[in-house]
This record gives sequence, C-alpha cells and structure tokens, in this order.
Amino acid sequence: MKQMGPGLITGAADDDPSGIATYSQSGAQFGYGLLWTMALTYPLMSAVQLISAHIGRVTGKGLAANMRRLLPGWAMAALVTLLFVANTINIGADIAAMGDAAQMVVGAGEHWFTIGFALLSLVLQVFVPYHRYARVLKWLTMSLLAYAAVLLVVHVDWAAAGIGLVIPTIAGASAVATIVAVFGTTISPYLFFWQSAQEVEEIEDDPEALPLNDAPEQAPREMARMRVDTLAGMAFSNLIALAIMVATATTLHAKGVTEIATAADAANALRPVAGDFAFALFALGIIGTGMLAVPVLAGSVAFAVGDWLGWKCGLEHRLQEAKGFYSVIAVATLLGIGLDWAPIEPIQALFWSAVINGVAAVPIMAVMMIVASSERTMGDFRVTGLLRALGWLGTAVMALAAVAMAAWP
Repeated sequence: MKQMGPGLITGAADDDPSGIATYSQSGAQFGYGLLWTMALTYPLMSAVQLISAHIGRVTGKGLAANMRRLLPGWAMAALVTLLFVANTINIGADIAAMGDAAQMVVGAGEHWFTIGFALLSLVLQVFVPYHRYARVLKWLTMSLLAYAAVLLVVHVDWAAAGIGLVIPTIAGASAVATIVAVFGTTISPYLFFWQSAQEVEEIEDDPEALPLNDAPEQAPREMARMRVDTLAGMAFSNLIALAIMVATATTLHAKGVTEIATAADAANALRPVAGDFAFALFALGIIGTGMLAVPVLAGSVAFAVGDWLGWKCGLEHRLQEAKGFYSVIAVATLLGIGLDWAPIEPIQALFWSAVINGVAAVPIMAVMMIVASSERTMGDFRVTGLLRALGWLGTAVMALAAVAMAAWP
C-alpha cells in the first residue's frame, strides 16, 4: 500500500461521472456486446499511463515541457488548446452531472448545486493541498463497488458475458460512437498530463529524490514502484468499469431500457442491491468521483499550459506562488459551469465529452510516444520493447476507432 500513489489516484479519477455515464450507456444499449473493450483497454491504458509516469520521473519535467522540446510553437499551441477545450467540456459535464445527482436526491436546486460544487472544488484546489483531501475523496469512490454488489444478487448470464468479453462485436454506427466514448473516457488525455505531473511533484516533495536521468541508481526502486502503482490503479478503474457495464446490461438492457438520458435512469441499475437507496448511493458515487476528477481535469490542463509557458506549477503551491497555474484552473472551471445551461441532459453531455476525449487523445498520444522513445529526452530510460509496442498499439487503436466513427455510414 505504501507504493500506491499517482497511479491509484489516476485510476480512481478515471471512473469520473463521464466514465460512469459512458459505461452505463454501453451496458444499457448493447448489453454484454461491448465488454471486450475493457479487455482491450486494460493493457493499453496501463502502458500509456506507465509511459506518462516514466516521462515525469525520468526527466523531472511534465509532459508538456517535454513535448515543447520536440514540437514547433504552433503545434504545441494546438495540442494545449485541444486539451483545454476537451477538459473544459469534461469539467462542465462532470459538475452538471453532480448537480443533477444532488437534485435527484433532494428534489430541487440543480443549478445551485452545480455552481456550489464547482466553487467548492475551486476553493479546495486553491487553498488546500490536493493530496490532503484526495485521501478522503477517494473513499467516496468506494460507493461504486455497489455495481459489483449488483452482480451478486441478480442473475447474470455469465456465458454471454464471457463471450462479450473475448469476442469483439460492432453493431452499427452507434456502437462505433460508444466504443470511441469508452476508449476516450478510459484512456483520457488529461490523465497523461496529470500522472506525469504528479511524478514530478513526487520528486519535488522528496529531498532525496532526483530525476532518473540525474540519479540512475534510483531507477530499480522507482520503476518497480511506478509499475505496481499504475497497474493496480488501472486495474481498479477497469474492474469498476466492467462491473458498471455488466450491471446495467443485466438490470436495464435485459428489461428493454436501452437509453440513459438522466441520472435516475443510471441509478436504477443499483435498485436490485440498494432499493430506494439506489439514488443516494448513485449520487454519492457521482459526487465523490466528480470532486476527485474535476481537480485532475482542471489541474492537468493547468500543468500543460504552465509547463508550456514555463510557469511554476503544482497544487501543493500557494496561490501567490503559482498565480498563472491557478488562473488556468479557475478559467477552465468557470467556463465549465456554463455547460449546465446547455440544452442537453447532463448524462448525454458526459457521454459526448467522452467521445471528444477519444478523438483528442490520438494526436496527444502520438507525440507522447515520440517523447518517450527519444534518447535525447529519456536517455538510457527511453521506452522500448513491449511497453513501447503497447503504447503505439494504443495510439493506433484510438485512431482507428475515431476514423471508423467518422467514416461509418
């Protein structure tokens, strides 16, 4: 447990409201038919996140700072802008869903809850070191284990689930869009920047730690730590995602409910284990994962902008020490609030924010793989072998899904 750090938090944040909505929609609409996406994404997301961690730990600099060395200014500006737009939409969808979930339990005040959660998250990020309240918030994500509990009390067709897990099927254009959404909410661009930046902060917080390029003798211990941390964090993320998909396939799809338009629709999947308490339990999961994920979303884009422009960055710094960094967080969060007044249900907004992430991830992953494979940047620790192959495979799979979605008749 002492080795659990950035990877575990990243894995918990990956099951954010956007993830819950996307996995729920996948199970409700296609039953067990898209479970194979989870078998595919686990090794790919583990590799991509581990590569992100390696870049931060080896160089002592964030992902954007390393990208800046290889890219011309216009290309770097385009990538950072793409991340900012994708993250802002995701933040808006997350906080809107948090307000919707709270309103579902209380009965009123959706917009006020949305504004309140956004401001609370912003205040916490600015005035409280993230590692302090993340330790508390990550326990709220344990409410998502209710989806695993559902599998113990309902009749799951395990034979069909097993087939869906190992045999890929694609049932039309809507299935392709859902696959892109599943990939996008699981292998999300903001998580690359976040985990790399957190490894840099780990170095800054430990007076004995140095970038591995400067202290190669620390590599065996640190590489092992990152591997255990990342594989465990991604396993938690994917197992919860798999449980959500199977639970909604068993409880909603089996009853003919194939569209999830509201938080109440998604909460109904928990009724077999939680009864009327399902709404409160679902709301707790949405709010807990949202409060954990919004700082990651806003923080990752602030790290990207700050590293690109050479600012001091970090959620452990005080406001006066990193004004530019916190300004980006504030702008992204406040712009995100406006999505709550868009003419789209929060659950649908979450789904389409996942689709946007799936498309945005492709160029960012390609550049990240070039950075990780560069001897100039990574020295003797450049990514090679199976890890490099999985990283490029993940990039190719994401690109193929995005192209298929655009070209499917």
